[in-house]
Amino acid sequence: MLAKRIIPCLDVKDGRTVKGTNFVGLRDAGDPVELAARYCDEGADELTLLDISATDEGRRTLARLVRDVAGAINVPFTVGGGIGSVEDIGRLLEAGADKVSINTAAFRSPELITAAAGSFGSQCIVVSIDAKLRESSEWAVYLNGGRQATDTAAVAWAIRAAGLGAGEILLTSIASDGMQHGFDIELTRQVSLSVGVPVVASGGAGSCADFVSVFTEGKADAALAASIFHYDQLGIPELKSFLKVRGIEVRT
Repeated sequence: MLAKRIIPCLDVKDGRTVKGTNFVGLRDAGDPVELAARYCDEGADELTLLDISATDEGRRTLARLVRDVAGAINVPFTVGGGIGSVEDIGRLLEAGADKVSINTAAFRSPELITAAAGSFGSQCIVVSIDAKLRESSEWAVYLNGGRQATDTAAVAWAIRAAGLGAGEILLTSIASDGMQHGFDIELTRQVSLSVGVPVVASGGAGSCADFVSVFTEGKADAALAASIFHYDQLGIPELKSFLKVRGIEVRT
């Protein structure tokens, strides 16, 4: 059995780590380079950095910041935000990213997934999906940092993205984001059971028990969290010990 991964997330705006609730109400959480180094020392399996305003502001992800973070850590590093071309992906990989997460651009131009996977390998390409439950009782895809609704079902888009060459799906429940009431287990389970690539669950982590649920019931391969780590509500060593005692394979 592959070990489950714990992934702290650095949402970055204007060069600072921030965190909000349901994608709004951002507050400062610290310097991203310092946080990255700290999480690496504490035993994070990977790190993710998302330049959350890049797409909405029509600019590229900050390559200099990516380079600084990459130089401070020794674990796999995923970067996303403002990525619209194979050239953008190559630039971030050269800056030190191990994987690149594409969201809005992948949805609007699905051929980008195939082109990027062909150029760099599927293992480098993560498709990020932000989803929200609609009145139809179906999770729909949202774009531009959760600001723009679509009529596309999240599960269907995840299946298509994996088929086009995505090596991993980063799945965020907008309604759960920052709430600390637990991951969206049903959404995560549906996507995890529908695709043949790893799924990273995001949005809602508030306790050690939430991670147990998303790994066992949600069938996630990895879990991403921000608030509980940034504000010292939960330490990575403590979390991993909790998971290991409950029979969940983790790297220690």
